[in-house]
Amino acid sequence: MLTSFAQPVLALALGPDEFAAARRLTCVLAQDSLGYLSENDYAELTDEVLGELEGASGDVVYAKALGYFDGLMFGISEQDDQAVARRLRSYLDSHACSSLSAVQFRS
Repeated sequence: MLTSFAQPVLALALGPDEFAAARRLTCVLAQDSLGYLSENDYAELTDEVLGELEGASGDVVYAKALGYFDGLMFGISEQDDQAVARRLRSYLDSHACSSLSAVQFRS
């Protein structure tokens, strides 16, 4: 039974723009995890990606990016810092992150 105070539910399905934003945000998360970004850099890049979206779409994109990041780390022990760093650097070097400019990408 639905009540009059039921809130709309947002699906985690993404359109093309949201999918691209989630991919870009995953690249930002990878850079941050490798220590390439300062706190201000992270905030600026995250705001740049999510600022393009309206309302709750930003939350959905952020959740999807976290899911992609979690999948990227699947099968790697979090205690194996070298394996984690190799996987993240490999991802950053991939086509998925090729849209990052030299200014954004800090190595």
